[in-house]
Amino acid sequence: MKVYFVGAGPGDPELLTIKAQRLICAAKCCIYAGSLVSEQVLALLPESCEKYDSATLSLNETIAIMQSCQERDLNVVRLHTGEPTLFGAIAEQMRELEKSQISFEVIPGISSFQAAAAAIQTELTAPDIAQTVILSRIAGRTPVPPEQELKHLAKTRSTLCLFLSVHQMANLTKTLIPYYGEACPVAVIYRASWPDQIVVEGSLANIVPQVKEAGITRTAIILVGPALRRQGGFSKLYDETFSHGYRKSQA
Repeated sequence: MKVYFVGAGPGDPELLTIKAQRLICAAKCCIYAGSLVSEQVLALLPESCEKYDSATLSLNETIAIMQSCQERDLNVVRLHTGEPTLFGAIAEQMRELEKSQISFEVIPGISSFQAAAAAIQTELTAPDIAQTVILSRIAGRTPVPPEQELKHLAKTRSTLCLFLSVHQMANLTKTLIPYYGEACPVAVIYRASWPDQIVVEGSLANIVPQVKEAGITRTAIILVGPALRRQGGFSKLYDETFSHGYRKSQA
């Protein structure tokens, strides 16, 4: 018996990995992350599969289901939205499974920040502008270590991909403007890759009223940084004057 922590991807079932799809389609028991997992992905589960919505469960209740499956020698698909190792709270589940001597495996998935970048058709890195991408969130009921607060991350002027923070857009933009400037591009993507996806693009100066008008209060990724302008230098990878292991300079 094994527990599979499976990345359900951002929502579009065609963005599942082949391995994730195989496990979901053959699942005997599935514990899924509530409404964060799209109905289209859940529709792939067999009719006979035992299904549990973890939004209604505590950690102990979740582990108890897994222990019950262990007694019956049933594998468990623990279905997490996006990429399970990002804000997936899987570490605490793994600790409990180790105590129960239940083996587990993590199946990666496409993250919502990747689907968000695809939705606005941009690259998160750009030569001479941004070579670092930071995945983070704003402190809420779950605190952020002081040295990782947004004002410290902003000093790098990296591309920011912020999860679980759209309800604090006003504070977020106020914090970022001194470092990025009012004209810095911002994109807010609600339910990236879902049929009801909403994309709002603007600048740090004007994004707040646009997000409010769109009615976005949760389930969104915020992308911030000058790389979103799709401007900047050229990479050395395809530069005809640059030699590397696979190509000699034509200069």
